[in-house]
Amino acid sequence: MAQELFVVALSIAAALPLPAGNGATAGAPEGSPETRYCLRVDPVIGSRIETIQCRTRDGWADLDVNLDQEWAANGVRVIA
Repeated sequence: MAQELFVVALSIAAALPLPAGNGATAGAPEGSPETRYCLRVDPVIGSRIETIQCRTRDGWADLDVNLDQEWAANGVRVIA
């Protein structure tokens, strides 16, 4: 009985619409040139351990990473 109620509750939660945002993805917060932005990155081949790397805005740009675009999906924190 408890499992059936749980399944019903999950079904209802999945059917609810997500709250509407403003339609624009927010970029990474502004900071000084020394501010480091931490992002989740793909694990090293052969590992399933999630990796988080912290680099400056210029450091991410050197790796051809658009920080403002990646921040919404993979941003973790900012170190000032």
